[in-house]
Amino acid sequence: MSAISNKLAGNWSRVSTRFLPFADAATPELPLGRLLRLSLFQVSVGLAVVLLIGTLNRVMIVELGVPAWLVAVMISLPLVFAPFRAVVGFRSDTHKSVLGWRRVPYIWMGTLLQFGGLAIMPFALIVLSGDSHGPPIYGQVGAALAFLLVGAGLHTTQTVGLALATDLAPPAAHPKVVALLCMMLLLGMVGGALTYGVLLAHFTEIKLIQVIQGTALATMILNVAALWKQEVRNPAQTARDRVDPTFKQAWIAFRQTPQARRRLIALGLGTIAFSMQDILLEPYGGQVLHLTVGNTTILSALLATGGLSGFGLAARLLGRGADPYRLAAFGALAGLVAFSAVIFAAPLDSIALFAIGTALIGFGAGLFGHCTLTAAMGTARVGQIGLALGVWGAVQASAAGSAVAAGGLIRDGIGVLAANGTLGQALDVPQAGYAFVYHIEIYLLFATLIALGPLVRRPSVEPRPRLHDPRRHEAAGFALGELPSHSLSLPR
Repeated sequence: MSAISNKLAGNWSRVSTRFLPFADAATPELPLGRLLRLSLFQVSVGLAVVLLIGTLNRVMIVELGVPAWLVAVMISLPLVFAPFRAVVGFRSDTHKSVLGWRRVPYIWMGTLLQFGGLAIMPFALIVLSGDSHGPPIYGQVGAALAFLLVGAGLHTTQTVGLALATDLAPPAAHPKVVALLCMMLLLGMVGGALTYGVLLAHFTEIKLIQVIQGTALATMILNVAALWKQEVRNPAQTARDRVDPTFKQAWIAFRQTPQARRRLIALGLGTIAFSMQDILLEPYGGQVLHLTVGNTTILSALLATGGLSGFGLAARLLGRGADPYRLAAFGALAGLVAFSAVIFAAPLDSIALFAIGTALIGFGAGLFGHCTLTAAMGTARVGQIGLALGVWGAVQASAAGSAVAAGGLIRDGIGVLAANGTLGQALDVPQAGYAFVYHIEIYLLFATLIALGPLVRRPSVEPRPRLHDPRRHEAAGFALGELPSHSLSLPR
């Protein structure tokens, strides 16, 4: 009986590892329960992101009557802190403390910043809307401060949280750990959107206060649970007499890593290419393909499902030793197919083609983002993990934010020109502005592939020497002799 029980337990263990998403990310150094608890900081970041970009975007314009330009400025304020992620990551690498913690103080400080911003935000928004006896400038200053605090907090928490996960997990497990953390961020965003939608279905200012401050409390609880007994205290590593490089020295060392600039350019181009459509897909479905509100909401689910598929495939292949930049290039190729499908969905009036394109956008973006983050972890020098992940986060967040703004502006600008007949009668159609943005994204994906090319590892197989060139094995570059036709010979 004991033998049967052991066999069943072993079979169930193998089944769960194979079919449960990212269950095999656990290692002896970082068990699954501890890893899942650590990933809760991504849930709090997801809640904050969807609250700022999704829920409050609509509430401020529709229910509170705040001018759209002012809402756009407020929503963009958290991006002001994005470039400082590199400094935050570096500071967490070189933090000096008698307590022996490097990452914990910064995650805790980021949590406090998020909590403080969310605590004052609803009252500032109410004053901003004019529903008070105070001057509107008080609401504007208070709302700006709240958005800045939340932005600084979530950027700090995410940067140092990823660095802590990298510290705790062995290098072989990094791809699967990254996939799990990305999945938790996505789940936090989806869960937050659904929860906020239900709680604010019948809007009142009291409910707005309760929802935002409830998010502040949830952020504190989630991040404290994520931090609890994660980082081992090491006073020798944080001793005040320890000599560490300055940020300038660390930045110079980082730039001297092979292909550092090209890696960042590829990351920025790919992120912009996948992000310009973030606020356009649902309006495109409604305005051009005449989908209902319920149907366009399903697009978010398709996008998320595609993203999860990309995360899962990247984790599986990278765990087997695949080259992250080669996989990132496949993500860009998937994006080319995806945006082409979305463009052709309008003239073909095909909702199915549009749905396939949306899912492929999520898949390509998930594959690209996962692989570039894993590559950033793998190329970080000892003692520079926080800096490397901070630079990755700074480029990714700045590129994504600027791409979203640029996508909206380009769509509106081209739409106005098309409606006025400036672009000709053929382009006087509702999809003109959208198609223009999607074409730009296709061009940017081609540029991303060009940037990724030299980063892909060369095969380690020795080429066969050519009879016509005995010195062929000494050549390092690409020449006409590399073409397949030169390697063919007739049998004797």
